[in-house]
Amino acid sequence: MPVSDPCHAVAAPSGSRAADASWPSRLQLRYRHEAGRTVAWHLHSGALRVLAALHPEGDAICHHVMLHPPAGLAGGDTLDIDVQVQPGAHALLTTPGATRFYRSLGRDASQTLHARVDGAARLEWLPLESLAFTDCRGDNRCVFELEPGGELLAWDMLALGRPAAGDHFERGRFTQHLEIPGVWLERGCIDAADRVLRDAPGGLAGHAALGTLLFAAGEAIDPARRDRLLDAVRGLLDAAPVGVHAGVTAPQPQVVVLRVLAQRVEPLSELLRAAWQAWRAQAWGLPACAPRVWAT
Repeated sequence: MPVSDPCHAVAAPSGSRAADASWPSRLQLRYRHEAGRTVAWHLHSGALRVLAALHPEGDAICHHVMLHPPAGLAGGDTLDIDVQVQPGAHALLTTPGATRFYRSLGRDASQTLHARVDGAARLEWLPLESLAFTDCRGDNRCVFELEPGGELLAWDMLALGRPAAGDHFERGRFTQHLEIPGVWLERGCIDAADRVLRDAPGGLAGHAALGTLLFAAGEAIDPARRDRLLDAVRGLLDAAPVGVHAGVTAPQPQVVVLRVLAQRVEPLSELLRAAWQAWRAQAWGLPACAPRVWAT
């Protein structure tokens, strides 16, 4: 499809909300490198869409904010996101606020991301936290396909309830799935009734917020580069606030991972942002350019 503007949007027909309150939404995003600029195209159906493409770092990197006006998912709702970053392109995706998983009467609510990062392409997947309310039945699935030469910075943050407001995660279930096919697969279900997982030292140890930051490549990371990535974050962990527990490791030749536990999501998010900044500089020689929406 010919595109005359830097960001070309097509709206697909949206069906009406069914009587059982199920509300599907789908967003397709394509990024390509064209004359030194990352150009974006998108197609949406349902409530999920992106705002205008921004280039605050120059033409080579496209920033996109995904917007879901309902601001949350109830039982039966689905968000389906499909992303491709083509050779030479660089895309950064984020959200303006938390993705809320509300109380369900029995059906699951799900968000699914499938992203392909081609050779010599980069993707930064940086949505704000998922927030699991009591009685939710949520599923958050992320699958990243990385071609040789493609690289990824991605995080996932989850807050169980709203402890600061006295709203604890007392009932419900939340499932997380993170996959790089053939390279990395982890899947876990947090059930509010599973006190061993919630409270044991080998589980969440009573914490209500957890986060993961990944740097991943489509081929083995050079050992010297991997060690520099590890060292860049270890200094941050030494200065982490009291009550924030974190560790960084390289459990697989193509993956470096930081994991964080905290009682509240705010200090966890602050640490992940600092680590993202450090890895961005170390891996790509780029200064941090935080999306403006994070400051609103």
